[in-house]
Amino acid sequence: MYEENKGMTPKKTLEKRDNKGLFDRGISKLVSRKLMVWATATVALFTGVVPAEQWLQVCLLYIGSQACVDMIVSYKNAGK
Repeated sequence: MYEENKGMTPKKTLEKRDNKGLFDRGISKLVSRKLMVWATATVALFTGVVPAEQWLQVCLLYIGSQACVDMIVSYKNAGK
C-alpha cells in the first residue's frame, strides 16, 4: 500500500479515496431512498390510502430507475 502511494501526500491519498466513497455513498443513498418510497407506497396500498393504479406507477418508476442504476454501475465496472 505504501509503495503504490509513493510521491503522494496523505491529503491526495485521502482525496482519491473520498472520490470513490462519494460515488458509492451517493448511489447507496439513492437506492435506499427509492426503496423506502416503494415500501411506504406498499404499506399505503395495504392500508387503503393509495389506490392500486398509483401503487403500480410507483412500482414501475422504482423498477425502471433501479434498472438504470444497475446499467450505469455495470457499464462503469465493465471498463475496469
